[in-house]
Amino acid sequence: MKLNAHIKAIYLATSAGAKMESVHSAKLDANKGIDGDRYAMGIGAYSATGPAKVRHISLISLSGIETANDRLKAGNEPAFDASETRRNIVLEGITAAELNNLVGKRFQLGNIQILGTELCTPCERPAQLLSRPSFMDAFEGRGGIRAEVLSSGILSIGDQLSTEKEHD
Repeated sequence: MKLNAHIKAIYLATSAGAKMESVHSAKLDANKGIDGDRYAMGIGAYSATGPAKVRHISLISLSGIETANDRLKAGNEPAFDASETRRNIVLEGITAAELNNLVGKRFQLGNIQILGTELCTPCERPAQLLSRPSFMDAFEGRGGIRAEVLSSGILSIGDQLSTEKEHD
C-alpha cells in the first residue's frame, strides 16, 4: 500500500499535564523519544504505570481528528484541536485505519526508523485536562498509535511517512 502521508504538526509537552507545544522540528533519540518531551524524560502521566509500555512517540491522523470532531459537532459538543489530542505527531494524507495498520510494522518518518507498537486507545487524560468527557467516544478507533524510535535524527513538518513495502 502506497501512502502519501506527511507530518502536518509536531507537539511536545515538557511535563505531565503541560500544554502541548507546537514545534517545527524535533530531535528524536533512538530508544528514548523526542528530546524535551515528558515521556522521553520519564515524567509523563503514564510513565510509571504498569505494565511498562513503549511511549517514545505517539502519532495520530488528521483525518481521524476531523472525523471525531464532525461527530462531536453533530452532538453540539466542542471539537478538539490537534494539540489537545496530546499526540506528538499529526499526519496528513493517511486515514485513521491506515495508521492503525502500522502497529507491528516498521516504517520511516523522514529518515528516522520507527516501529508501531500499539494502538493509542483514547484515554481519560485529554478529557480530564479539558473537562470534556466526550473525547473517549469520539476518538474510539481514531486515537492514533504509539511507536518505538529505532534510529536518531531530526523530524520536521513536511517529512514523509514511508513503509518498507514502498521500498520494494
